[in-house]
Amino acid sequence: MRQKIKNDNRGFTLIELMVVIIILGILAMYIGPKIMGRPEEAKQVKAKVDIAALETALKLYKLDNGVYPSTEQGLQALVEQPETGDIPRKWRDGGYLEKGKVPKDPWGNEFVYLSPGVHGDFDIISYGSDWAPGGEAQNKDVNNWEIE
Repeated sequence: MRQKIKNDNRGFTLIELMVVIIILGILAMYIGPKIMGRPEEAKQVKAKVDIAALETALKLYKLDNGVYPSTEQGLQALVEQPETGDIPRKWRDGGYLEKGKVPKDPWGNEFVYLSPGVHGDFDIISYGSDWAPGGEAQNKDVNNWEIE
């Protein structure tokens, strides 16, 4: 007895492929601008995340040393033991930031650090894309006292 093997090499038809391509085109047309049109909003969110991480590192610094770094010592005190001002006695080997360096804000500028701060024990500020106090929309400042 011979068995007959049926070859079923059926693929997609041209019409099916065209429908899929049209659907993908429509999705890209609506979703693409929404995702791609928000880089400044994404940068502000990143600035908030970075500020929250710096706040955590500063709180660990205070837990070890009893005080926050001074404005003069700055955020650099989180990665290098300060040699001026109130020198910490229990500074943690390796520092308080994972990557061993103070991050810049998403616009490539240094965060502004004040201790004591105007709005609390310390203030951390990113002046946004225009690097000037104040501003709205994409130029809006990101401040630690305004982060929830």
